[in-house]
Amino acid sequence: MTMHRFKNVLIAAVVTTGAVFGSVAAVQANTLDSILQVGEAKNDAARKSQQKIDRLADETRDLLDDYKTVNKQIDGLKVYNGRLQKQIDNQIARIADIDDSIAQVTVIQRQMTPLVIRMIDGLEKFVELDVPFHMEERQQRIDFLRANLDRSDVSVAEKFRQVLEAYKIEAEYGRKLDAYKGSVEIDGVERDVNFFRVGRIALLYQTTDTEISGAWDQSTRSWVPLDRGEYRNAIMKGLRIARKEASIDLMNLPIEAPEAQ
Repeated sequence: MTMHRFKNVLIAAVVTTGAVFGSVAAVQANTLDSILQVGEAKNDAARKSQQKIDRLADETRDLLDDYKTVNKQIDGLKVYNGRLQKQIDNQIARIADIDDSIAQVTVIQRQMTPLVIRMIDGLEKFVELDVPFHMEERQQRIDFLRANLDRSDVSVAEKFRQVLEAYKIEAEYGRKLDAYKGSVEIDGVERDVNFFRVGRIALLYQTTDTEISGAWDQSTRSWVPLDRGEYRNAIMKGLRIARKEASIDLMNLPIEAPEAQ
């Protein structure tokens, strides 16, 4: 009986010990789970923190790139603005010069009109004293210039240009050969003739039948008859050359000798 009681006590002790160990194991298991959960939470928080750091780093890098780009644009704009400022300064200087010129326009216009009048007077006197070729055409040009003097719709600059153009035409007359038709009074009879002009050094005529030839004498301001046999062929050749019907060639023409100074 005593042995039976001992066995029961031993079994109870074993059961109690097993229960104790089971309880300790359960507590340890719960503690480990808690530790693991805390660690997982920390890891999750760390991952989120790293993601936030990475995002902020990317944003910072993008902002830095934008900042560098904007700085480059600013540097370019500074150079561009500096160049524009130089251009503006030059334009301001030009505007000042133009303003000065505009201020002088009235004075120039007052001086130009008398100059144009004197130039026309001088041109008319020159034509009057010159070798008498194309007199009607030249006088009409002078009359045109005089008529324009009183026109309000023609600027002073245009009037001056027209006078210069007339002077240029007169200068060209001295460098060209010319052939044209006209009439000359010969022995009291008006005869149709062909005129041959060599610049301003010779003005000759020949009747249409080529029988009579003459030359202008500037010293006496009159026509002088020429020897038929000496100059007839030369004048005919000159007329063909002036009309571009023959090539340029030497001609024996009556040329007035220059006066000694």
